[in-house]
Amino acid sequence: MSTLFTNYARRSVHLVRGEGTRVYDDNNKAYLDFTSGIAVVSLGHAHPSIVDAVKKQSEKLWHTSNLFESPEQEMLAKTLMKGTPFSRAFFCNSGAEANEAAIKLARKHTGKQVIITFEQSFHGRTFGAMSATGQEKVKFGFGPMLETFRTIPFNDSRALEAAVDEDVAAIMLEVIQGEGGVNTITPEFASKIQEICMANGILCIVDEVQTGIGRTGSKYAYEHTVLQPDIMTLAKGLGGGFPIGAMLGHEKLAESFGPGTHGTTFGGNPLAVAVAQTVVDYVFEEEFLSEVERKSTYLMEKLKDSLANNHIEILGKGLLIGIRCTDEVTPIISIAEEEGLLLVQAGPNVIRLLPPLTVSEQEIDEAIALLTTSMRVPSQ
Repeated sequence: MSTLFTNYARRSVHLVRGEGTRVYDDNNKAYLDFTSGIAVVSLGHAHPSIVDAVKKQSEKLWHTSNLFESPEQEMLAKTLMKGTPFSRAFFCNSGAEANEAAIKLARKHTGKQVIITFEQSFHGRTFGAMSATGQEKVKFGFGPMLETFRTIPFNDSRALEAAVDEDVAAIMLEVIQGEGGVNTITPEFASKIQEICMANGILCIVDEVQTGIGRTGSKYAYEHTVLQPDIMTLAKGLGGGFPIGAMLGHEKLAESFGPGTHGTTFGGNPLAVAVAQTVVDYVFEEEFLSEVERKSTYLMEKLKDSLANNHIEILGKGLLIGIRCTDEVTPIISIAEEEGLLLVQAGPNVIRLLPPLTVSEQEIDEAIALLTTSMRVPSQ
């Protein structure tokens, strides 16, 4: 009998080490990891520069209270904000924490309480973030949610217009709904959100927890749209495997987050900041981002060619890719795992591909061959 709560539907594989795109179980079986810990291991497993950053920082300082100044946090913040409309940062430990901070900041700054979110969205499992999430399965059994969220259909301009009134503090969205099915915002809907925010003094919060830090081929996914967010949240790929989250915001919001308004014990600790700085120094290089876009094009074209007869639809952008199937995909993911390819779902009928941003063309070819084989094997 396990000593752990059963809140995770754990797979039976016990992974013990990794290198780049490959991980190995306790029987030394190798797997191509096209989950990246769900868009986390952005530079692959055990990247030498990240290992070196952890070693060096661990010999200096692991933790100090946020009561003290942190030049390292300042440097990381400036790196993240370069070329963006943001000028302030708050560091925490996860995407859910970053989204909680964003919700608090939006309400405090505007003096209003209502935040509009979207069906199939996912913002986290803490109570505020769960209330913002547009998936009932996440909320089931926990009683009444916070009542100040209005959840409407995604990419529906009429529904958005109808939801807006004088009580709305912010509109909160993912540019690509990763967990909810790899659903991408349409240009028309992005324009409508921006128009409504500007006309009504409503804040725009973009949740880039899964899409940020190079995942879509740019620093941040909102850069592919006309959106001009007031607040942006980050986590997952920011730490390359080390827990860290961040909320970035406009200068106009600074006065609303003064001393005592929000805080965290471990957020922005020296180890996390050292790792995150190493990650963004790599990922934000123009050549690196161009490579992500090139590999994305290669992967999508190969998928379309290899799966042309499978009645599927290819979704997403960069190296956040979905394969929408006509049937449930759980059996395919199980077969792929047996074949040596790790995948993750995005809803019942979408396979999500999230390889490390450092994945090679050869590894893409291997993964597609394994996936093609898995989709041909009849489920048991």
